[in-house]
Amino acid sequence: MKTHSERKHLILNVKKTKVMKTDKTIGPVNITVNNEILETVNKYEYLGSTVTDNGDGKIEIRRRLAIASNKLMSMKLLWEGESTQTKLKILRACVFTVATYGCETWTITKAVSKLIDSFEMRCYRRILRVSWTEHRTNESIRNELEVKENWLRSYVLRQKLKYFGHLKRHDGMGRIILEGRANGKRKRGRPRRQWEKDIEDGAGRLANNRDEFRTAVRGATSSQR
Repeated sequence: MKTHSERKHLILNVKKTKVMKTDKTIGPVNITVNNEILETVNKYEYLGSTVTDNGDGKIEIRRRLAIASNKLMSMKLLWEGESTQTKLKILRACVFTVATYGCETWTITKAVSKLIDSFEMRCYRRILRVSWTEHRTNESIRNELEVKENWLRSYVLRQKLKYFGHLKRHDGMGRIILEGRANGKRKRGRPRRQWEKDIEDGAGRLANNRDEFRTAVRGATSSQR
């Protein structure tokens, strides 16, 4: 990579180049460039998202929700307004978009679902200026804002389905990676939930037909309002 890059006058920065191995069965990996050993890491940030060596996306999801929470707090003066629908639109445009950046790659486990739902309700209570001492139910909060239950999780599913449909309709590298299968056997024990399982639960089989897929996406995310 270094040789081909330099032919195009692109110089490889050795200090910023890292190595990550995904196979725990192999020993230490020592890759050298310019007689310098590249640092081996178990996670790194790429295009604004955190990638881990075990494929667990919970770290990235927690990170995105934390960034969005800071954004929510920095806009506290906006939440002093009286129009709940205006505040809801601002929340979805300025906070939820930060939280769901790169959500097309997320795998929605039960633990992740709880994180997303909890963050969503925390945002609603914040923009309505509802204190935890008021002991209001989540349902009453949603009714006041006129939003459906698990709106944010439905939005994530919608984005995933759109991305999946895009991959299936184009013969590119993304589709090759999606449909590729590695040799070997999985470890004993309960298998981890896979990214494709969210799609199967949605509308994956219709992805090759754009019109049918759009209809299925709307049906799979009908709780979104």
